[in-house]
Amino acid sequence: MRAFFGLIINACKSLLPILFVIAFFQIVVFGGAPENLPSITIGMLIVVLGIALLLQGLEIGVFPIGESLSDELTKKGNIYLLLLFGFCLGFAAVIAEPALIAVAEQAQEISGGRMNAFTIRLVIALSVGAVITIGVLRIALGLPIIYFMAAGYTIIVLISFFAPNEVLSLAYDSGAVTTNVVTVPLIASFGVGLAGAIRGRDTLQDGFGLVATALLAPTISLLLYGIVAYSGGDSSTIDAVSLEAAARAQEPNEAKIVTLAPFYELLGMFRDVFPIIAVVLFFQFVILRRPLARAHHIAGGFVMVICGLYAFVVGLKLGLFPIGTAMAEQLIEPDRARIFVYLFAFALGFAATMAEPALIAVGKQAEEAARGQVKAGVLRIMVALGVAIGIAVGAHRILSGDSMRLFVAAGFILVSVLAYFTPRYIVALAFDLGGVASSVISVPLITALGIGLAKGIEGRSPLMDGFGLLIFASFCPAISVMSYVLFEEWRAAKTSKKEEKKENETTKPETKTTSGKELLDEALDIDRAY
Repeated sequence: MRAFFGLIINACKSLLPILFVIAFFQIVVFGGAPENLPSITIGMLIVVLGIALLLQGLEIGVFPIGESLSDELTKKGNIYLLLLFGFCLGFAAVIAEPALIAVAEQAQEISGGRMNAFTIRLVIALSVGAVITIGVLRIALGLPIIYFMAAGYTIIVLISFFAPNEVLSLAYDSGAVTTNVVTVPLIASFGVGLAGAIRGRDTLQDGFGLVATALLAPTISLLLYGIVAYSGGDSSTIDAVSLEAAARAQEPNEAKIVTLAPFYELLGMFRDVFPIIAVVLFFQFVILRRPLARAHHIAGGFVMVICGLYAFVVGLKLGLFPIGTAMAEQLIEPDRARIFVYLFAFALGFAATMAEPALIAVGKQAEEAARGQVKAGVLRIMVALGVAIGIAVGAHRILSGDSMRLFVAAGFILVSVLAYFTPRYIVALAFDLGGVASSVISVPLITALGIGLAKGIEGRSPLMDGFGLLIFASFCPAISVMSYVLFEEWRAAKTSKKEEKKENETTKPETKTTSGKELLDEALDIDRAY
């Protein structure tokens, strides 16, 4: 209980940046207190409880089972079992994901039926399973992750120039929405446990990276499927009304929390997590044929995660979603300076990321795996800065109407170049942190911001321009973390050179000045001796 109350206090601290951003813009910029203040306050208190339950459940349930399974499967000495488990875990992680279901339904609607929703879900789930399998093989062989990420970035950039505009932004965002607060820590703990169980592998350098590769698969598969689906005819049959309807349907739906009974909503959470639990139990009891150690702790942990996630979503819908959408619409009023849009996008990205429970959990896990090389608090700040900068850049793209493809291509090139020069021990973790940062808080808030901006600007489509912000939140944290590490390496090298120079100066032998008479006497003494 003491640890749980500590988590509640930390959750309150994590939410302070969001509260500060809302209060500042409402009072200073918009000139008034937000509407429904009591509802917002209650929602934030529920969010605090949800974060505490989530973190406690991840700590006692999700992390231990992920590391235990990877350790036991490695001891079996069968690489095919590891690859099979990686595939099943990746497939189960996204096939029942509600955000993926929403994206698939919207892609089917905007394509006029050319793209089938169930086919999209199946293709994306299969692709995530496949790349997790490749990631497991990478860890087993000890290969650098930069080669895999650079290849994935290249494929996305190339095929995006052939993909239809109607699915481009959704495809870019699909990687961020198909992994949630349960699957990200489970996949991360599986990778860390696998690297720790294989001799010669480093848990920090080799264990992370599975989440990053899982983020690329949905984007690639949805772009490819879009090209195939649109190759048979003209896409102009999709009218503006259907685009607006699709965008409205994709917005955070506050009405659902009122119309659906809380009991059915909670059952939906269990349904979403059930495929993952089924995969874990199947490999534990059927493949490994071992009893589940501390089964009551693990079961209780999963229950806490599900209840915490439910409370978290209820609190967000009650407190943050309405005010987030309203503030986005207020920002684009004709007499409002554009600088406030960039400031709000930056502040919202930073505050939402600092409150992400998955980032808090994985940051702590990275700190333990790094043994002093990485600090969880520093990681959170650098990731939040990366997301903040990325959302501000994405907001500028919406305002300017520039090509999304060029922004993404430039970002991918910058990430790849930085990864080449960054010390290898941090690269995999830096790539993972982008996926970790895009979770239950940032995804709906950032999506609401993008749609709100696109709706209020003439000539922008809420669907084709409003989406796409999340991909900036996926790769910009890698840029900020690797830039920080490179700066620290440069500063340490500079300090080391100064200390070495100072040490050489202090240990340099003293030179004695000798007068001309002393030199003459010394020469005469040598001559006499001779």
